[in-house]
Amino acid sequence: MIDYTSLYLSPTILFPDYQNMLISFKIYIYTPPNALSLSSPTESNFFTCLQTSPFVTQNPEEAHLYFVPFSSNLSTRSVARFIRGLRMEFPYWNRTLGADHFYVSCACLGYESDRNLVELKKNSVQISRCPVPEGRFVPHKDITFPPLANITRALQSQGNRTAKYLGFVRYNGVKESNLVNELRNDSDFLIESEPSSGMTLVGRLGSSVFCLFEYGADVSGIGEALRFGCVPVVVVDRPMLDLPLMDVIRWQKIAIFVGSRGGVKEVKRVLDPVRFVSYGDVSALAQAARY
Repeated sequence: MIDYTSLYLSPTILFPDYQNMLISFKIYIYTPPNALSLSSPTESNFFTCLQTSPFVTQNPEEAHLYFVPFSSNLSTRSVARFIRGLRMEFPYWNRTLGADHFYVSCACLGYESDRNLVELKKNSVQISRCPVPEGRFVPHKDITFPPLANITRALQSQGNRTAKYLGFVRYNGVKESNLVNELRNDSDFLIESEPSSGMTLVGRLGSSVFCLFEYGADVSGIGEALRFGCVPVVVVDRPMLDLPLMDVIRWQKIAIFVGSRGGVKEVKRVLDPVRFVSYGDVSALAQAARY
């Protein structure tokens, strides 16, 4: 029986599997071809956590997965050369043509003609950042990082929050869309026109019921919204296949999804009925409001 109230898609399967993973799961990290240089803080954080995790083994024979580390600025030719070296030095790549290997690349790899890159892109698991550049995500195998919250200061209890605005739209450094320009003219929405300090952002999150993110722009602030009780609203006009951990988490319980084509009128139609509802019920009611 499916538990639709759970945050997880299959809690009866996930939790036993997770406990078993903590005991037996092993990852072997190949030695990078040169000093590893990761330009993205997300990539660096991932690699640091991986290196210090209990899953790492020095014995490749007992590994379930193999991590292929390469620098963010490494050329595709150099990556291909690295894979070719792994193929010749170790037996593990050839056993599955890279299907039990994974790598991290926030920029994402494109499609190349070199056999080594073709196998890496087609077979290995790519870990990237949401949203992924169009055409560079393979839904049945690739995964994305959950957005990280950069603000560490604790906010007062949610019971003391005073929601002055229906929604908050954070400046993302890109050209603003027609929807954002519409929202700017509506007093129910707070638009951040310039990047703010952490303390200012905490105040804006605390004074807004919802935080709007346009898919395709920077949605990393979802992590901060969740931390401070501001319900994420993802504005997107097509199904999202690259949501973080979407094979595990029921995102409809976390965020609200609304299209942009109806403009501010459609956004308010979805959000207005649930602005005074507790966080735990907001997403479900807003999803129902769309239909």
